[in-house]
Amino acid sequence: MSTHVIEPGWFTVNVFNRAVSWLTRRGISVWGSRALAVRGRKSGQWRTTPVNLLTVDGQQYLVAPRGHVQWTRNMRAAGGGELRLGRKAEAFTATEVADDDKVPLLRAYLKRWKAEVGVFFKGVGPDSPDADLRRIAPDHPVFRITVTN
Repeated sequence: MSTHVIEPGWFTVNVFNRAVSWLTRRGISVWGSRALAVRGRKSGQWRTTPVNLLTVDGQQYLVAPRGHVQWTRNMRAAGGGELRLGRKAEAFTATEVADDDKVPLLRAYLKRWKAEVGVFFKGVGPDSPDADLRRIAPDHPVFRITVTN
């Protein structure tokens, strides 16, 4: 398994994520944003982070543009969590997508959010060949989510 991680900078942590989280808590989705809540794998406490909810062919996915970060590790341990938008919280289970199945999902994700997250994909974009998307697939966890409530 890849250990690829791109840590967020000061601006992302202290300005961008806080602004998106503030809007999401008030029920305003920014380009499909949600607050992802997952139980910590060690503490058991709820941990939240803003995410982009991707829908492809009626199925919902979460993609980790920064790689194998804390929320992805917690998701593997917890097997699910909640997606929050305003007062609405949807519980879900999560299944990690195999690297070979990520190509169309990464392409769709980059089509929608390349301007926001493209820098994390090593020069690969939505119009890149399948081979390039397959090459970076191990660095970007993808989870298929199934709403349970």
